[in-house]
Amino acid sequence: MSIEAREITKRFGSFVALDRVSLRVEAGELVALLGPSGSGKTTLLRIVAGLEFPDSGSVLFDGQDTTDRSAQDRGVGFVFQHYALFRHMSVYDNVAFGLTVKPRRERLPAAKIKARVHELLKLVQLDWLASQYPSQLSGGQRQRVALARALAVEPRVLLLDEPFGALDAKVRQELRRWLRRLHDEIHVTSIFVTHDQEEALEVADRVVVMNSGRIEQEGSPNDVYHHPASPFVYRFLGNINLFHARMEDGRVLISEPVNGRPVGPSEPLAYVRPHLMNIERQPHKPNQLAVWVRHINSAGPLVKVELATEHGDQIHVEISHERYEELGLNEDDAVFVSPRDVKVF
Repeated sequence: MSIEAREITKRFGSFVALDRVSLRVEAGELVALLGPSGSGKTTLLRIVAGLEFPDSGSVLFDGQDTTDRSAQDRGVGFVFQHYALFRHMSVYDNVAFGLTVKPRRERLPAAKIKARVHELLKLVQLDWLASQYPSQLSGGQRQRVALARALAVEPRVLLLDEPFGALDAKVRQELRRWLRRLHDEIHVTSIFVTHDQEEALEVADRVVVMNSGRIEQEGSPNDVYHHPASPFVYRFLGNINLFHARMEDGRVLISEPVNGRPVGPSEPLAYVRPHLMNIERQPHKPNQLAVWVRHINSAGPLVKVELATEHGDQIHVEISHERYEELGLNEDDAVFVSPRDVKVF
């Protein structure tokens, strides 16, 4: 089931939530809508679901216009951030709910409903908790129940709104890997909304970066991360150092960090990710800045080093533990920093 949004515009009073947004999701694709709060990603998801209606534009499922149809008529499964489970129902009854409330002529026999529910609970690895109630489950387990309930009615499209936003970091990491594996098994066309860059890059086939009601860039996780189309995308998809820059013999040379200083309309700015910067003890490169070490955080897979220029401007660098040991860094050491890779807009 393919999904197409054409020239979608949506306003809430004077606020423009979506401004002529067009997007196509191919059958069986898993797409992430990524952006900050207010970027329009949830509004777009709700319009695709039929929970909101656009002021203009259209929504098509497999080429058929569904713009005026309700969510029920569109055959979508929707998973909310806060589970929305029925607290007075068991896990089994929550998953079975969508099947049992269908019109009598469409409803499966009781035996088939039971088989379908147990099949889904096994798929989400919760068949052993069928008789439990939501209050007896962990957050991660509740979210998997919510997903099983959405899948029970065999939706043509699966839509997820910040599905892991209410969970702690460890559980979120486990569930997003599980969701990717689950999607590879069932291949239902899926769109999920997130503000978590790592989540989108890890789970999705394609990432759609939104900002101020428009799509800034869409592409594979590799494309949007390594080939950002705008300063916004570069900033949003990870930490950056931003430098004043100049061009010399076709090469970008960095100078002082921007750090709030005014920037001329034609002045080039150099964007450098912390892990793409070198720290040296000696000044042997032409594109180096003299700095000193202000703080070191060696917890984690990379060592995070906070540096400062003579004017107090901060530069953030991430290096391997091996390089950290090799340099023998200590706070207040004088060192030199240079970029390995620079992006200029």
